[in-house]
Amino acid sequence: MDSRQIAQSRPWLAVGQEITDVLGRIDADAFARLVQAFDDPDRRWFFSGQGRSGLVAQMSAMRFMHLGRAVHFVGEASAPSIRKGDALLIVSGSGETPVSTGFARIAKAEGAKVVTLTHQPAGTLAGIADVTLHVPVEKSKQFGGSLFEQSCLILLDSIVLFMAQQIPDAHRLMLHRHTNLQ
Repeated sequence: MDSRQIAQSRPWLAVGQEITDVLGRIDADAFARLVQAFDDPDRRWFFSGQGRSGLVAQMSAMRFMHLGRAVHFVGEASAPSIRKGDALLIVSGSGETPVSTGFARIAKAEGAKVVTLTHQPAGTLAGIADVTLHVPVEKSKQFGGSLFEQSCLILLDSIVLFMAQQIPDAHRLMLHRHTNLQ
C-alpha cells in the first residue's frame, strides 16, 4: 500500500509516519543540550508559546511539575516574575512570533536562560536563545501545522521520560502531585 492509500484508509498511520520522519531527523547533540538545560533541579522554569504551541508548552509544564520541578506557564495569574538563574522554554514554530521573541528578550535581560524548540533555526528566537532544538518540519499533509506541535510534545515528553528514569518511584510521586481538585 503506498502512502496515499495509507493516508486515505488509515490516516493515523500517515500521521505517525510523519512524526517518525521528523523525529528521525532530530540532531542528537542538540537534543542532549536541551536535556542538559534541565540538569539543575532547583531552577525555576517558565514555559511559553502562542496558539497550539502554547498548548504544548502548557502540557509539558504540567509534566515537569509532576517530576517535582518548579514550573510556571507564562501568563497565568500565579506566575511570578522571571529572574536571574531561572529559565524560559518557548515553543515557537516560526521563531518570529512577536510575543515570544519579546518574552525571550525580557528573560535574557533579567539574566535567565532561554531555551526554544522551533523549526526555524536561523530565526529571531533562535538568535536570542541559549539552547535551540531545531524541529525539522518542512511539509506535512496534516491540517494547520499540527506536525510541529505533535513533534515538540513528544520531544519534551522524551525529556520527562529520561528525567523520570533518574527518580526512584517517579510514578508514585507523579500520582501524588497530580491534581485532586476536579
